Amino acid sequence: MREQLNFYIDGQWVPPAVKHDFDVINPANEEPCARISLGSEADVERAVAAARRAFDSFSRTSISERAALLDKIIEIYKRRLPEMAHAISIEMGAPMPLALSAQAPAGLGYLIDARSQLDRFEFEHDVGSARIIREPIGVVGMITPWNWPQNQICAKLGAALAAGCTMVLKPSELAPLDAMLLSEIIDEAGVPAGVFNLVNGDGARVGAALPAHPDIDMISFTGSTRAGRSIMQAAAGTIKRVALELGGKSPNIILESADLERAVTRGMIHMASNTGQSCNAPSRMLAPRKFYDQIVAIAAKAATALKVMPPDEAVKGAIGPLANTAQFHKVQLLIQKGIEEGATVAAGGTGRPEGFARGYYVRPTVFADVTNQMTIAREEIFGPVLCIIPYDTVEEAIALANDTDYGLAAYVHGDQEEARWVARRLRAGNVHLNGGYSEASTPFGGYKQSGLGREGGPFGLEEFLEVKAAIGWDN
Repeated sequence: MREQLNFYIDGQWVPPAVKHDFDVINPANEEPCARISLGSEADVERAVAAARRAFDSFSRTSISERAALLDKIIEIYKRRLPEMAHAISIEMGAPMPLALSAQAPAGLGYLIDARSQLDRFEFEHDVGSARIIREPIGVVGMITPWNWPQNQICAKLGAALAAGCTMVLKPSELAPLDAMLLSEIIDEAGVPAGVFNLVNGDGARVGAALPAHPDIDMISFTGSTRAGRSIMQAAAGTIKRVALELGGKSPNIILESADLERAVTRGMIHMASNTGQSCNAPSRMLAPRKFYDQIVAIAAKAATALKVMPPDEAVKGAIGPLANTAQFHKVQLLIQKGIEEGATVAAGGTGRPEGFARGYYVRPTVFADVTNQMTIAREEIFGPVLCIIPYDTVEEAIALANDTDYGLAAYVHGDQEEARWVARRLRAGNVHLNGGYSEASTPFGGYKQSGLGREGGPFGLEEFLEVKAAIGWDN
């Protein structure tokens, strides 16, 4: 079992102010795989002070200096990518094929994107007699989740470094090993002391201390909508900028013109990818009533065909366990809730898959006869659970799609021109047409209770910049 009890603060690995050991659980076997420390307000104070000291000099570095740092981080990350994939797999259960092909590379992709922005982003331009100057916002507190850990950390870190900000990161205490490895990469790359700091901890102490801290200028948070509300409330005391990437309950509209076998199978596989633990997962499939029974049968067949395997034995396309015990019990309760509210289990159901006596494994599940008012259609399940809802007209499908508190993503399958028309009507930050996938430079974020702000590309970089108008610049 790994033991990594120190935090990375001011360019050094330092012990916590108060001893508080915490076991990291491998979700594949429910056994401890590592031991870390949970931090306290005193550790946050030390990290924020280091970031504040470093900001004055780092904020004045040149674009070429920041580009060189990102180049070095990218170089080392590429070399250590297999280690990163393994860390992610053991801490949150991602099958190794997924960890190697998507989880670890997702973080690298955001670093590469941030580096590319420095070659084209316009930090200064003129409007009339004024010089418009975009400059780093300051010290950034970053709070990230366990489901796509490097994706979410590097979406923030890459843009913040490119902008010239300094930062304090609190990764999920349930999946901290990848963040500690990233800290090693940053240290090896020669990032100046205090620019990046890591404090492990839980939400009640470290997570609450960051948004309330007066010397933090911005909070960038990814997690649940419930936690996002708390972050906003804590940040309001000092009127700091808040960027939030929160939950989703994304619709997947299957148009009558769609290739049903392909679109429905793709939708179920996408839903179950990462064991359903993606905030933009297409969890509500909206199906034309005339093809409803056929669509349910295709989805059930696809769910039944999915392999559930231990992460270190998994083949490509297999899914692993859920990431932690709380998520396992939540998914089980919501599947049972769907049954109690009258939905029909077309595949899967409660309990572990056959052959698994332990580990947080769940059965890929398809619910038919779902209405959009059922709990399973309203709440983010965050597991491989698909709800199929019938519709009679495209207008009704659009209304059902938009009838949610969330607006992170949406999906449309069918004739391309019709899909484009539907996409313009959907209230979501990302709309995927006929299997289109996002790139790191694509703005990612949501409408309504799915969050505030965007990550990726120039939009992501702008989140970490203030805008100054120097009036009379050419006088």
